[in-house]
Amino acid sequence: MEKFTIGLIMGAVGGALVVTNSYRMRALVKKSQDDIMAKIDAIVDEKLEAAQEPEESSTAKKKA
Repeated sequence: MEKFTIGLIMGAVGGALVVTNSYRMRALVKKSQDDIMAKIDAIVDEKLEAAQEPEESSTAKKKA
């Protein structure tokens, strides 16, 4: 178990060093983060629109 943990830590540190020293890797990480944020924004917008639709229809019924 100790060997696995040490290997995991060394792999994470090695990966972090590669990302910080490589412009391509930094650009890839940045692009991936932007894509994920765009997807999350789209999902949140859909949920907000879905939550607002019932309120608008019930308000219209009350006015009529």
